[in-house]
Amino acid sequence: MTLNEMMAKLEELGSEQTKKTFLRHGAQEPLYGVKVGDLKKLVKIVKKDRELVLALYATGNTDAMYLAGLSIDPRSMTMQELQAWAKHAYWYMLAEYTVAGVAAESPHALVLAREWLQEADEMMATCGWSTYTNYISITPDEQLDIAEIADLLEQIRTTIHTERNRVRYVMNTFVIAVGAYCFPLFDTAMEVAEEIGKVHVDVGQTTCKVPLATDYIRKIESMGRIGKKKATCIC
Repeated sequence: MTLNEMMAKLEELGSEQTKKTFLRHGAQEPLYGVKVGDLKKLVKIVKKDRELVLALYATGNTDAMYLAGLSIDPRSMTMQELQAWAKHAYWYMLAEYTVAGVAAESPHALVLAREWLQEADEMMATCGWSTYTNYISITPDEQLDIAEIADLLEQIRTTIHTERNRVRYVMNTFVIAVGAYCFPLFDTAMEVAEEIGKVHVDVGQTTCKVPLATDYIRKIESMGRIGKKKATCIC
């Protein structure tokens, strides 16, 4: 399937209602408004053609970019390609899900996460925190840098409430992920969660809410799932 044919298919699957929802959340034109569930139905077709995947992301169309993230083999991505993807991830759905998920499963996960979370650009920083969060969720504890993660928790403890808007959201998610997926730091994550309390994030004209980290971690604990890793973070 050619790029033009795939873009035509995306336009066919789009809806004005979904498009309006994405726009409220921060998306920009061009986009068609394709539901993620419908994008997933195209993955089997697209993932066979790496050049098509890269071309989809390069269109700047949110639907095509998200499909690219679902379809690419993260192990095939070069550092330069991931850097380019991150720079063009202009809103949180692309930065925190598409790029972060692919980067976390790539060979360059830690190098990029460490670099991006220090960026002055808000979306790049959120991409960095989300990449590290995803990396923790799929990586065995014995392969994690526990001391570094503890330092990041301490950074969150002292800075989260003065950070940039979306960075506050992903920092809160990082605390939840450490508590849920990194067994050696469960107690530390809970202490940080209790101290930071409710995190305020401007979610615009949406009904989204910021989860309370303590409640979220306790819920996972009640399910007996603390420390259980995910098979993939791409969704």
